[in-house]
Amino acid sequence: MTATFTAHIGVDESGKGDFFGPLVIAGVLVDENAAKIFSELNIRDSKKISDGRILKLEPIIKENAPYSVIAISNSRYNELYGKMNNLNKLLAWGHARTIENILEKHECTYAISDKFGNDHFIQDALMKKGRTIKLDQMVRGESDIAVAAASVLARAAFVHKIKELQEIYGIEFPKGCAPQVKDCAREFITKYSKDRLKEVCKTHFKTYNKV
Repeated sequence: MTATFTAHIGVDESGKGDFFGPLVIAGVLVDENAAKIFSELNIRDSKKISDGRILKLEPIIKENAPYSVIAISNSRYNELYGKMNNLNKLLAWGHARTIENILEKHECTYAISDKFGNDHFIQDALMKKGRTIKLDQMVRGESDIAVAAASVLARAAFVHKIKELQEIYGIEFPKGCAPQVKDCAREFITKYSKDRLKEVCKTHFKTYNKV
């Protein structure tokens, strides 16, 4: 690490493209020491790491850096989406809350988020503490070590939540939006009814209307 490293918050999400399971947004405040540890562990974009490895990295990140993880359950997600009718606004709300949660306990003047929409979305959603922070929104933000660490925590929480849903409903929920997602949705409807499908999925996906 160079002497010019600036401690900053990285924010990223998981579950955005998954029909089943929550939307999870995580933030990690990385200083020079944590950045060195995370680089040595080759922490990078969670899409490039297996879920098994992610679950091993999760406690190490939590031990070495302040963090915040917000998991928005499907019922809450569908309620919020119904009000906002815009995924980017919902993401911005979650990103802003995550930054605010970290700032409640730790001072920081800089944050980096993976870019997902117009820059003003997160800025508009930030509250009192967050308004004082310099926020950069980067395309492929996971190239930043703090955003990469956040992407790992977000993915780890998503994996945990999917496992919880599987234990509650006794159904193996596939990740992503692959063809087997429709088969699983039909299995759920047969077992629990069409009305209850919204308990485990994101209803604005086209898949919802198709099944």
